[in-house]
This record gives sequence, structure tokens and C-alpha cells, in this order.
Amino acid sequence: MKFDKDGVRQDEMTSAERMAALVQGKPLDRIPFVPFILGFAARNTGFPITSFYEDPEKSFWASKMTRDQYGHDGSPALGYADYGAWEFGGAIRFPQSQYEQSLVVTRRPVGSEEQALKLKLPDVKKAGFLPILMEFSKVQEKNGAAINCTGMEPFSTAASITGIELFSHWMMKKPKVCHHLLRLATEHRVQVVEYWVDTFGAERVRIRSSTSTETNYIISPKQFEEFVLPYSKEFHERMLAMGIKSIYSHICGDHNLNLPYWAKIPFGDPGMISIGDEVDINDAIKYFGDKIIIFGNLNPTLLLNGPPARIYEECRKCIEKGKKAPRGYVLMTGCEVPVATPPYHLWLMRKAISDFGFFD
Repeated sequence: MKFDKDGVRQDEMTSAERMAALVQGKPLDRIPFVPFILGFAARNTGFPITSFYEDPEKSFWASKMTRDQYGHDGSPALGYADYGAWEFGGAIRFPQSQYEQSLVVTRRPVGSEEQALKLKLPDVKKAGFLPILMEFSKVQEKNGAAINCTGMEPFSTAASITGIELFSHWMMKKPKVCHHLLRLATEHRVQVVEYWVDTFGAERVRIRSSTSTETNYIISPKQFEEFVLPYSKEFHERMLAMGIKSIYSHICGDHNLNLPYWAKIPFGDPGMISIGDEVDINDAIKYFGDKIIIFGNLNPTLLLNGPPARIYEECRKCIEKGKKAPRGYVLMTGCEVPVATPPYHLWLMRKAISDFGFFD
């Protein structure tokens, strides 16, 4: 057993070997460590956060250098949570202050029922953030990295088109309009995946599909069953039919009452789900552990504000629960790492992996 001078135990596998073994269900040297890093990488390496979203080359290298610095097992990724508004004809601005960590929607494309019913599918080669995402995927390909197709689940995409406030009102008062937007969102997301598959091949594309508004903070389980389940289930089935082998989804926020419905959605072999800190890892194992790799779920606010001893302790708890996951577990933050996170706080996650994450 060997340790670096800073007390971190030396790995016995490379990250590539470890993640390949995880997917194949083979033994690992330790629990993988994949913090949910986007804009933090820019600030960590001295780039403006705006350039992280505008410049795919800078974004890739900021992410890669941050990965190398902290010794985590993730691959460079790019995306944003309010996907849909810009892509369907709205407007955004790039992050401006040192505390903004993603794109900000400044205009929604739909504000009335008439606008909703007239809305058309956009050209995936030109719409919104998609040209930048495609260029980022080409940078990944050029550098031999995993090629990500990043976006949101149909419900989050549709809700972004109107804004969640109006969409929530229409779920109760004008459900047919919501279903119309959900149908457009589903077809759009399928078209995006088809574009990536046609460009790179299904065997090389990794799906990263997230949620932002499906949480029980916003909708009820009954609404989830009507407005989320059928569209996400169809979306996943159609991706798998294209030859996609595995789907990763980040289910953000409180989904405790939605877990029985998520369990009905196919994620491939193996599937991958990351959870917010609102969902207990033991509950995720109960619903998904035999067939889905579970990622999670250190509270990002705790990671930002500390104290350090509690960050370390909560990581220990996550790791000890996660080791019981039969299909595999990855230590991750419950949502995106805040851009102002003290570097030492993030290193504590790696230290916890060293101290508690090995299998011998």
C-alpha cells in the first residue's frame, strides 16, 4: 500500500481502467470519484466562466486540467440546466459575474397558448447552444476523450420553453398545451441524439440527460406520472433503439416520491443515475441498485461553505452507503460544484476516497 506525500493512497488502476471495469461490472481498486464540475473548472484554471461556455477548446482543457489536478475519474463535459428556451428561439446571455456559473435565459420563446401551438421544431444543427456542444464533442473526439451528447429530459426542455411558472400553471389549467410542448421537446431531444449518432456513431456516444424541474419541490407524483414518465420513457427507448448502450441521467432535487416511476424508465446496460442530496443513497439502491450505477450525492452547498470536517465526514457516509450498491457506485456531488468552492474543499472529497473508498 503506497501513499503520496500528501497522504493520498496511490491508485492501483488508471481512471480509464477503473471506469471501464465499472461499466463492465468487474472488480475495482476503489470507488470512482466524479465531481459534477462545469464552471468551477474555468475559475480553477484562470479562464473567465463566459469563455468556458463560449469556447469549446478552453472548456475542454479547463476541465481536463482540473481533472488531472484533483485525480478524479470524470471526463470533460459541457451543458446547462435551462436548456430549451434558447434552442426553441428564445434568448440567453452568458455568465457575467464571478458567481454566475451558467447561461441565463433572458427571453422565453413562448408566453401564450397561441405561441405554444405555433411553435415548430428547430434545426438541431443551428439551434441555441447545440453548435457549441457539437464543437465541444469534436474537441473530445480529437483528444481521444469520451464523446458526450448532453441535454435535458423532455419535461425540463418543455418547461424551459415557457418558464416553469407558466408551465406549472398550464399543467393544471391547459394540460393539452403542455402535452403539445412535451411532444415537441421529445422529438427535439431525439433529433439531437440522432445528430450525434450520425456524426460519431452510436457506439462512441455517451448520453448525459439531466432534469431540472421534475423535482417534487415543483410537481406532484401524479403530475410526474402524467407529464414526465411517458415522455422520458419514450425518449430513452428511442435512444436505446438507435444503438445507444447506456444512458446517464442526473435527477436533480427531491425525487423521493418519483423513484417508483423512474424505475419504470429504461437506462440501458448498465444505466447510470446521479441523485441530489435530498435522496438517500440507500433508497436509490433500493430502486435502482441491481441494474443501475448510482452517482451521488454530497450536498453542493456544504461543499461550498464547509466546515471541512463535515465535508469529509459526509463523504465517508456516502462512500460507506455506496459500497453496498450491487451494480456500482461513484462519489459525486448532488449537483454542480459551485464556482466559488474553495479548492481544499474539493480535495477533501478525493481524500475521503483515499481513506474510505478502497476495497481492501
